[in-house]
Amino acid sequence: MALIAPSYKKRSLIKWICACIVLSAIFLYDGYLSKYEWSMRHSFYKKHVLDNNGKPDEMMIWNRKWLPIGLGVIILLLGIKFYLVRNKKIVADETNLIIDGKINIPYDSMEKIDKTYFDSKGRFTLTYKGSDGKDIDHEISYRDYDDLRPILDHLVAKIS
Repeated sequence: MALIAPSYKKRSLIKWICACIVLSAIFLYDGYLSKYEWSMRHSFYKKHVLDNNGKPDEMMIWNRKWLPIGLGVIILLLGIKFYLVRNKKIVADETNLIIDGKINIPYDSMEKIDKTYFDSKGRFTLTYKGSDGKDIDHEISYRDYDDLRPILDHLVAKIS
């Protein structure tokens, strides 16, 4: 059975995209739907349009135009970032550790795991022999991946 540690950034990006969508909806609601008396924000429309001789003030213009556009651009950029990290994960199967589908490290080539800072800083360093025979240090961190504890325990069990 393979253990998988998905990218931490995917969850974080989804949360930020949802927050931007909610904020954009709030600003659009205040900008366009607050003019109706059934709206719970009619007082906002009254303050920023009706009390201003029927002309929208800066706040209303920002709510109607600039904030939703700016948040839309942020949503687009976050969506692009999500697309770039969507396949980022660590897979520990029976014979290899596969990082992002690009780095394939057989357990036989692993020499040591430095987990000194794992509990305090959430990272560990894996030292292994590369294909050219040189020692390679690869740092794996909680800032990049979720659920690293089972992966680390599995690696320690395989190396021991």
